[in-house]
Amino acid sequence: MSIIVPFNTIPELFLNVSSHYSGKPKTAFAFKPKGSNEYKPILWDEFTAHVMSMASWMKNHGLVPGDRVAILSENRYEWAVTDMAMQLIGCVNVGLYPSLPSNQVEYIMQDSNSKILFVSTGIQLKKAVEVFDACPDLMTVVAFDDATNKDHMQLPFVSRFEDVMDGGQAIHSKMHSSIHETAAEVKPEDLCTLIYTSGTTGLQKGVMLTHSNLCKNIHNAVKLIEISDQDRCLSFLPLCHSFERMAGYYAFLSCGGEIFYAESVETVAKNMGECNPTIVVSVPRLFERIYGLVARSVEEGSPLKKKIFNWAIGVGKEYASGKRGLVSAQRAVADKLVFSKLRQRTGGKIRYFASGGAALPVDVGNFFTAAGLPILEGYGLTETSPVISVNPIFGPRIGTVGHIITDCTVAIQRLSDNKIIAQLSGEDYPSTLSSEEGEILCKGHNVMSGYWNKPDATAEVMDADGWFHTGDIGRFNNGYLQITDRLKHMIVNAGGKNIYPGPIEDLIKSIPYVEQAVLIGEHQNFMAALIVPDIEALKIWARQQNLAYNEEKELLYKQEVTDLFDKELKKLSKTLASHEKIREFRLIPEPFSIEGGEMTPTLKVKRKVIESKYADLITSIYADDDKS
Repeated sequence: MSIIVPFNTIPELFLNVSSHYSGKPKTAFAFKPKGSNEYKPILWDEFTAHVMSMASWMKNHGLVPGDRVAILSENRYEWAVTDMAMQLIGCVNVGLYPSLPSNQVEYIMQDSNSKILFVSTGIQLKKAVEVFDACPDLMTVVAFDDATNKDHMQLPFVSRFEDVMDGGQAIHSKMHSSIHETAAEVKPEDLCTLIYTSGTTGLQKGVMLTHSNLCKNIHNAVKLIEISDQDRCLSFLPLCHSFERMAGYYAFLSCGGEIFYAESVETVAKNMGECNPTIVVSVPRLFERIYGLVARSVEEGSPLKKKIFNWAIGVGKEYASGKRGLVSAQRAVADKLVFSKLRQRTGGKIRYFASGGAALPVDVGNFFTAAGLPILEGYGLTETSPVISVNPIFGPRIGTVGHIITDCTVAIQRLSDNKIIAQLSGEDYPSTLSSEEGEILCKGHNVMSGYWNKPDATAEVMDADGWFHTGDIGRFNNGYLQITDRLKHMIVNAGGKNIYPGPIEDLIKSIPYVEQAVLIGEHQNFMAALIVPDIEALKIWARQQNLAYNEEKELLYKQEVTDLFDKELKKLSKTLASHEKIREFRLIPEPFSIEGGEMTPTLKVKRKVIESKYADLITSIYADDDKS
């Protein structure tokens, strides 16, 4: 089973699924109420009643089709209620990352001319209060939670979510027909949402996605992956991001799946064990962390444990490649000794993980596949609603981002002369098609209408022939799309050589003692790296070496540790071209983070921020001309 009802707009999706499950004990969502240790399920009938109450209040409050309504909140049930209510009355969702500072909240509210702002916690309410006077279109702020600062809750423009819902419920009977009439008038080409790019540089841009963009993307993406009404996902990626919005929310509802909300990003591992999801949508960072924890555990174990682990991984890879016979018997043993324990930690029911937002390191993908936890890697951008391609459940290929989805065409444009050298459309998977690399271009149902209020920025990415320029570098590999790197991340060294940092950084992160890595070397004579060590793995190594130290930071400056990383990087550099080899490095004690400003809310590194923050360290690397 896949999509259970027909729909061409998000209001149709909601109303048709709601009707399908009317009167049935079918769970739509589940979350942990504050102070509770157990998940509370929300049935479809209850969800429908909540959405109708909120839609009644919004409509009575004067909102009309096309008005923008903003949500500044972590993933939670109220987010879905608010979103579906505004979709029913034709309003446009403006999602804001809860990690945004007040000045960026102000910019988005002003740029989008949003009329109502829904906020989650007291921290988010404080931001709303700070920016309210600077946002002339903003009428009301609605708080999901009561703030600890009672003065904020008593401001005349602030309302409690519970009061809003009670007010909407009281008038729903007289608003019911009007809501359904408005929902029926929403057209596929109408604007559904403004998703502001988190941005690694510059001002954020509001990506305009229509109902058609999102609904067709849902229909075509689920042809390659399987979601059924028996599936359950754990939601923790930001709902204001296009990946979670489409894959972990709208697509799941359209197939009758259940959505459980994680308490926070930090509790994902614990929550997986509590809600037993069958599908988890994530970015590679989660898989890298799990892989790192397992590798660290093995490294700390006995030589026999290491030998069994490496043997099990080898058997798992052979089994995943299709080998059977003796391999099947070996796989059963490997599963009992190694893999079953890992699967149990993820809840024991995972059918597959869906990965996007950044490149998945091949060794991480191979590890999970061997463990019977396949990762279906896909590719897309906010501007493409977001899915362009995804690895099919019936034939995933690690190291690629899968097949092009239906109604979408991808071309590879050579960088040297801007000539299109290869082209592939959805449902056309020629196993013989391979190409040289170039910039990935896209045409199709999924491409955005443009950037809100920014026609010049839109023209920069949309050419005269209708191609959207992704800024990503890739190639076709036997009918599958393969990503090389981001064009804007490309480093040009002093000799004019082009170097794509992504694959090299993935190699560095494959070193057991590395947590994060950023390659540097723009206009320089050699490549270098800023490395955040995996401090726990390093401490295990130090114990094995009988290396004494007082504090963790002190360990990083030990000559023995410097020699260890130098040895590992030299070994790795043997696989790289001469202009790609890493000649120098510096260890950084503090991890790159969202809070520190070095990462976006979707866990992509902000290279310019890192280069600025560690400018003195980078200068010290290239201070010695003899190294060039």
